Amino acid sequence: MRLLSDREEKKVVAAYIVVCIVWGSTYLGIRIGVSDFPPELFSGIRNLVAGSIILMYARVKGLEFPKSGIDIRRLATVGFLLLCGSMGLISWAEQWVHSGVVSLIVASNPLMMALIETILFKENTLGIKGWVGLLIGFGGVGILVMSASGTGSMDVSGSILVLLAAFFWASGSVYSKRFKAAGSAVTHIGIQMLAGGIGMTTAGLLLGEASRVRFTVKSMAAMAYLIIFGSILAYSCYMFVLRKWPSARAATYAYINPLVAVTLGFLVLGEPITYHTIISMAVILGGVSMVQVSQASRQQKEQKAPS
Repeated sequence: MRLLSDREEKKVVAAYIVVCIVWGSTYLGIRIGVSDFPPELFSGIRNLVAGSIILMYARVKGLEFPKSGIDIRRLATVGFLLLCGSMGLISWAEQWVHSGVVSLIVASNPLMMALIETILFKENTLGIKGWVGLLIGFGGVGILVMSASGTGSMDVSGSILVLLAAFFWASGSVYSKRFKAAGSAVTHIGIQMLAGGIGMTTAGLLLGEASRVRFTVKSMAAMAYLIIFGSILAYSCYMFVLRKWPSARAATYAYINPLVAVTLGFLVLGEPITYHTIISMAVILGGVSMVQVSQASRQQKEQKAPS
C-alpha cells in the first residue's frame, strides 16, 4: 500500500474520527427507531433514501458510474453484506437487545476480519500474540452474553443475531478490498446503499412488516438522523478510510463505538452499565488491541524482509 501524504493522512484521520463518534451514536438511533417502526423496513427505507440521494448527487455532479456489470455486482455484494446482512440483523436484534450491548458484540469485527483474512484468504497476519488476542476477545464476548442475559439486556437469540451481523460486516469489509471497481467512490457508496436498502425492504415486505408501519415523530427523527449522519456521512467516511488504510487498522473504530454507544444508551434510555459490562468491554477491546498489534508488527516485518 502506498504511503499517504500528510494532507491526505489528515483527511483520513478526520473521516476516521467521524466514523468513531457518529457510528457510536447510531446504535441509539436504531434502538429508538425500531421501538415504533418495523426493523427491516426501517433500515431498508433509510438506505434506499440515502443511496438514492447519493446517486442523484453523483449524476448531477457528472461523476463516473461503473460501466461493467461485474463491478456493479461486486459493489452490490458489498452493500448486501454490510447493510442488508449486518445492519438488517442489528436492527432486528435491537427490538429487544440493549444498544450498548449490541455495540460491544459488534466490537468483535476486527477479530472476525483477522480470522477471515487468515483462514479464507491464507494471509498470515496473526502471530502467537494475535491468536491469544482472538481467544481473549471472543472470551470477552462470551462473558458479555452470559452476564447480559441475566440482566434482561439480551438473550441467546439476540446474541446469535448480533454475532452474525458482526460476521457479515467483517466479510463485506474484507471483500471490498479484494477488487477495484471503475467509477467514482461516491457512486460506489450509492450502489452499495441501494443494494442493501433493496434487500432489507424486500425482507421487511416478505415478513409482513408493512401492516405494522407507524410514522411517529420519534421514529422519523431517528430515521432522518441515521440517513444524514449514519448513512450519508459516516458510511461514506468509512469506505474512504477503508480504501486508504489496511482493513484491520480501519476497523479500530470499534474501540470507540462501544464507549459512545454505552454512554448514550445509559444517558438517554437508562440502559444499565454493570460491572460485567465494564469487564466485558475491557476484555473485548484488550483482545482486539492484541490482534491489531500482532498484525501491525507482522506487516512491518514483511515490509522490511528482503524481496
